[in-house]
Amino acid sequence: MDTHGRGRADDVDPADQWARDPETGEFGLRPASPAARTAVPGPRGADGAARGRTPVRTVPSPRRRPAAPEEPPGRRGRRPAKRTARGRKVLVWTGGTMAFALVAVGTAGYLYLRHLEGNVDTTDVGDAGSSDFSKDDAFNILVIGTDKRTGEGNEGYGDKGSSGHADTTILLHVAEDRSNATALSIPRDLIVDIPDCPTRQADGSTVTVPGLRGVRFNRSLGESGRDPGCTMRTVQENTGIPVDHFMMADFNAVKTLTTAVDGVKVCVERAIDDEDSHLKLPEGESWVEGEQALAFLRTRKSFGNSGDLDRIEVQQQFLGSLMRKMSSSDTLTSPAKLMKLAEAATEALTVDEPIGSVGTLKDIALELRKVPTKNLTFTTVPVEDNPAETVKATVVLDESKASQVFRMIQDDVSFTAVEQQEKKEKAAVAARLKGTKAPASEVRVRILNGGAVAGSAQETLQWLQVDQGVTKSENAGNAPEELSSTTLEYAPDQAAQARRLADVLGLSGSAMKPGESVTNSQGLPAMTLTLGKDFKGAGVSLTTPTKAPDVKKSTADKVTCAG
Repeated sequence: MDTHGRGRADDVDPADQWARDPETGEFGLRPASPAARTAVPGPRGADGAARGRTPVRTVPSPRRRPAAPEEPPGRRGRRPAKRTARGRKVLVWTGGTMAFALVAVGTAGYLYLRHLEGNVDTTDVGDAGSSDFSKDDAFNILVIGTDKRTGEGNEGYGDKGSSGHADTTILLHVAEDRSNATALSIPRDLIVDIPDCPTRQADGSTVTVPGLRGVRFNRSLGESGRDPGCTMRTVQENTGIPVDHFMMADFNAVKTLTTAVDGVKVCVERAIDDEDSHLKLPEGESWVEGEQALAFLRTRKSFGNSGDLDRIEVQQQFLGSLMRKMSSSDTLTSPAKLMKLAEAATEALTVDEPIGSVGTLKDIALELRKVPTKNLTFTTVPVEDNPAETVKATVVLDESKASQVFRMIQDDVSFTAVEQQEKKEKAAVAARLKGTKAPASEVRVRILNGGAVAGSAQETLQWLQVDQGVTKSENAGNAPEELSSTTLEYAPDQAAQARRLADVLGLSGSAMKPGESVTNSQGLPAMTLTLGKDFKGAGVSLTTPTKAPDVKKSTADKVTCAG
């Protein structure tokens, strides 16, 4: 029986129902037999010996495996397990969905996936996210860990009586071409504005929870009935990054997932003996699983300055190690481990309805497998101490860096491949911006709002005329359709004007569209500037960042030690 007592038919462990077909090489469900129902094997160690379940709240000594080979980097893994409760969520996602993909290769895999589907809980978040999952587009998934004491043996964790705050939150962006991904941690103590949030009730009605201004980010979930959709809306409101889907899990995820893979290797710069989390580790590398893995993620006072930001770094280090373990041959060739991973993940997961089927989770896993671990970047929203506080307890956005981080994710730019993006951008600019620029006073342009905030066209018109000397400009109202990106269309003989306006607006070469001119209100030929959804305001450059901001980051293929 698993942690929640679900997912076992007739006391048979699904992992033990699989066998390899020697002719096809595929794994399929083993025909049921009386012998298969006589006992339920417990978790097993690397040596094959049965291992009993760890008593609740007891943290075993770390296991040392000096002879174990280093796991080769491979596909992506799970989401970050939650600290305090946080990192676990990410664990479930990256590890469990990978398991879905790997066990679905045979025909019999379909039957087992249907079994798993009954384990997944879903939440209707309305229009807070996307209505479906697309395998052809970039996507953003919000991985949430709460401090609610759910699950067997977790009464002593988190905050007593908590409604389940957003204690750990990671926004995972996966690039459209799957060449890279970014896992952006959002501090729980970040001061944000929480927007009004429509929440779907059990009877089908909708109740709108009023928003809050200048409060901790973690209050976007649980309090006053806020659901994960409220956290999704809060992320978009404060970063400008649209969130497509969410995944959330309970405390048991980190315990069951790490046990399923026989532990995760961690590294600490000095020996740890933490009274609060009961974590004891020697200096250097150790293997942790179950309660001990949860203790590692909950520990705060033994790392760095004992703050939340230091624990985020530890969490990211743990997730990178878990991903390497998930993609190791030791895991990928073991149907027993894959089954236990899939069971653990689905038992712990709550997701939005559009991705609530195991088939869709499998599709997500297959897309994640395409991202090389060396191009999966972990970083944290750039923040600074809240200047309004004497005793520092919260943080605010570091606007000088945060806007660039958000923009890179919005524009699907990799933190590990910025140089390649820079070459592309320079090539586009060289092709379209090379040449002389007309004086600002000679630039004629009509401005349309094609998806920007209402009033943006008039705001841009005033800025161009008053501050930039582009006096032959006019507001042409709304565009016939919305655009995701701002564009400037011009005729061949208007190229010099286009170069000047692109320079003034900070447009990239890719935003410039050679085409036809239009006639303005004076009956003269003019260019057409259409402000898209990416428009951030008059005077804000629209050029895609070509250099990664100066923020702390790491990649999933690197081994680091927590200090």
